Amino acid sequence: MKIKILPIALFLFFLIIFIIFFKSLKISNTYSPQINIDKQIPFFTAKIFDKKNKINSGEIFITDDYYLMNIWASWCLPCKDEHPFLMKLSKENNVKIIGINYKDNFENAKKFLLELGNPYNIILTDADGTLGIEWGVFGVPEIYLIYKKKIIKKVIGPLNKNSILEIKKLVK
Repeated sequence: MKIKILPIALFLFFLIIFIIFFKSLKISNTYSPQINIDKQIPFFTAKIFDKKNKINSGEIFITDDYYLMNIWASWCLPCKDEHPFLMKLSKENNVKIIGINYKDNFENAKKFLLELGNPYNIILTDADGTLGIEWGVFGVPEIYLIYKKKIIKKVIGPLNKNSILEIKKLVK
């Protein structure tokens, strides 16, 4: 009798394990970060990219202009892909572009800007990533559209034609 129960018990055990694993394949494990829109920008102080002095957010976001804050790094390949879009936006006068150089080597970042151009009105340095934590950065590149010191749009990942069109609609 014991001999017949053991194979049946093993079969049922493996069948239950198979069903559990099969059902778990249908569960999505994709993480979508929460994007806080209409949120007040954090107050921060950061070092200016090519200078030794620091500046705070109250000195940067002083007017009721639109600001596009771009978190970027020279080691980031998608940042190179989105750079032509930033260069085109920088030629338009209706948005000021603020760059935050994230966890990057100064010389590499400087070379990146010399090769591809500098679309930024001001560049800040975030060598240790603490500024990125204050903003809730998930990775680079990330873009925040700011108006009246509030985040009105956040783009996770590189800019593309569609996101540029969305930004232009919001700015007009």
